[in-house]
Amino acid sequence: MKAYWIAHVDVTDPQQYLQYTQRAPAAFQAFGGRFLARGGRSEAVEGRDTPQRSVVIEFDSYEQALACYHSDQYQQACSHRQGVARAEVIIVEGVEG
Repeated sequence: MKAYWIAHVDVTDPQQYLQYTQRAPAAFQAFGGRFLARGGRSEAVEGRDTPQRSVVIEFDSYEQALACYHSDQYQQACSHRQGVARAEVIIVEGVEG
């Protein structure tokens, strides 16, 4: 069953954040991740204010999605995001059918 990363990110230093966005996609690719949404137009219609960036990444399984997040490759990329962005990342299993 597929799984998805759903991330909401507010960036405080776009120049430094590039260090993250240049490194993280290699980790996603290594675990079969595919971008479904990546920073396009968005509008909060309920809940908190619209984040600067919303991202949805599809994986073939929940286990792959978790393994990607916990991998050394992704965590190294993620270290470049620390202090320059506030991120909320949720991994959710899809539905059958």
